Amino acid sequence: MNKNKKLSLAMLTTLVAGNMIGSGIFLLPANLANIGSISLFSWGFTALGAFLLAIVFSRMSLLVPKTGGPYAYAQAGFGNFIGFQTAYNYWIAIWVGNAAIVIAMVGYLAVFWPILHQPLPGCICAIITIWFLTMININGVRSAGLMQIVTTILKFLPILSIAIFGWWHFHPEFLVKSFNVSHESNFAAISNGATLTLWAFIGLESATVPSGSVDNPERNIPLATLLGTLIAAIVYIVSSSVIMGMIPVHVLALSTSPFAAAAGIIFGPWGRWLIAAGAVISAFGCLNGWILLQGQVAMAAADDGLFPKLFAYRNKAGVPALGLIITSSLITIFLLLSKSPNLVKQYQTIILVGALTSLIPYLYTAIAEIILLKHSNEINRTKKLHIIIAILAGLYAYWALFGSGEKIIFYGSILVFTSVPLYALVHRQKKQVK
Repeated sequence: MNKNKKLSLAMLTTLVAGNMIGSGIFLLPANLANIGSISLFSWGFTALGAFLLAIVFSRMSLLVPKTGGPYAYAQAGFGNFIGFQTAYNYWIAIWVGNAAIVIAMVGYLAVFWPILHQPLPGCICAIITIWFLTMININGVRSAGLMQIVTTILKFLPILSIAIFGWWHFHPEFLVKSFNVSHESNFAAISNGATLTLWAFIGLESATVPSGSVDNPERNIPLATLLGTLIAAIVYIVSSSVIMGMIPVHVLALSTSPFAAAAGIIFGPWGRWLIAAGAVISAFGCLNGWILLQGQVAMAAADDGLFPKLFAYRNKAGVPALGLIITSSLITIFLLLSKSPNLVKQYQTIILVGALTSLIPYLYTAIAEIILLKHSNEINRTKKLHIIIAILAGLYAYWALFGSGEKIIFYGSILVFTSVPLYALVHRQKKQVK
C-alpha cells in the first residue's frame, strides 16, 4: 500500500484515544458519584492496569508484526483455534458495540431534534450514520484516519473546557465530605469503581489491529498505543475530579448528564447545548474508529483461512470493502430489532456481554506474550522484565473478567463456546479447499 494511503502516527494516536473516549465518559461521573470521591483512586488503579496492557500490546506489535491485533497475537501464541475464537468474539464485540455507540449518539442528537426520541426516526438516523461512516472507511483507511483526527480534536474541546474552566467553580469540601458514600469498605469501594472505569479503556489495542495499513508500524504502533492510553487516562481523571468538585455527590448521582450540569454552572443555559454537541461528535468519532477495526480484524482472520474469504476481499484502496458492508448490514439488522421496546433488556445484556468479549483477547494477548518471549533471543534481564509486566497485565485482565458479574460471565461463556462448532465448520471447509 502506498505510504500516502497509510495511517500516520497522529491518525493512530487519535484512533486509540478516540476509540476509548466515546459516549460513556459523559455518564461515568454520575455512576461514580454513588461511590464517592474515593472513585478517583479507582481511575488511577484502572489507568495503571490499562497502561500495563498497553505496554503488552506495544511489545506484541513488534513480536508479531501482522494485521489483526489481538487475533494475530492469540494465534501466534496459542494456534489457530484460540486465534479463531479471539477473532470471532472480538469481531462480535466490535459490531455490537457499534450499535450501542450509534444509539447513544442519536440520543444526544435528540437534544437538537426531539423527533429523534421516537423509535423509527431515531433508528433511521442511526442507520444513515452507520452507512455514511462505512462509505468513508471503504474510501480508504487514510480517509477514516483524517476523520478520526478531526473528530477527536472536536470532541476534546467541550471536555477540556470543563476540565479547565471548572476549577473556578471547584469546592474541595465536596470531595472531602463525600469520600466514600458506598457504605462499604474503602477497598470494596475502589474495586467497585474500578469495575465501572474499566470499560472506559476498552479500545487501547486499536492501533495494533490495522498493522498492515500503518506507516512505519515498528515505531508508530507502540508509540500510538502508549500515547493514546495516556491521553485518555489524563482526560478521564482530570474531568472526573473537576466535576466531583463542582457538584455535590447527592446531586451528581441523580444527574442523567453530569457534563451538561457542569457546563450549565460554567457557561449558563447554553452549556447544555455545548455538551450535547460534544457528545454527538465524541460518539461519531468513536464509531468511525470502530468501523475501521470491524473490517480489519475479520480480514486478518480471513487471510489465514479462519473466516469466510468474502471478508478478505480488498478494493482498489486496499480496504476490506465487502467485509465492511457485511458487518454494517448486521449492525443495521440489530438496530432494526433493538428499536422494539420489548428487546431493551435483552439488548442491554448483549452490550454487557460484548464488553466482556472485548476483555478475553486482552487476557490471551498477555499470556501469548509470555509464551513468545520464552522463545525470543532477548537477554534474560530484559526478558524477565517484560514477562513480569505481561503477568501483571494478565492478572489485571483476569480480575476484570471476574468482576463482570455471574450473569454476564454466564452469557459471555455461552457466546465463547459457540466458537467451537463454528471453528470445526471453518476447519472442514479449509481442508476441502486444499
